[in-house]
Amino acid sequence: MNELMPVLVVVFVAALAVLSVMQLALAFGAPWGSLAWGGQHRVLPGRLRVGSGVAPVLYVAFAAVVLDRAGWIDVVAEPVARVGTWVVFGFAALSVIPNALSRSRPERYVGTSVALLLAVTSLVVALGGATT
Repeated sequence: MNELMPVLVVVFVAALAVLSVMQLALAFGAPWGSLAWGGQHRVLPGRLRVGSGVAPVLYVAFAAVVLDRAGWIDVVAEPVARVGTWVVFGFAALSVIPNALSRSRPERYVGTSVALLLAVTSLVVALGGATT
């Protein structure tokens, strides 16, 4: 599994990058609301736009923690990266539930798939630690 770790780290960060672009587009009024926040709005209302604008900040923190735990960067102490990666995994794993239960078919299929991808890749990093 250790030889797969670099690929999984790249997949994790790439998925967060795509989510960040999507969330920023939603924050600026893109008509992709069926993919996020319960899928009930074509264009998000103000309060959800704020949430979409904040989400990429959280995604950057998630990426930094996982990249640190994988040994690719060194921005936080090792115990913080170790615990932080488990927090990221927990967040991703828990996000599977609302995505899977969404009334919006696009959010159910796409959101659940992405959440599972993030959960699995962060779990592997949490279990495996540094790749370098």
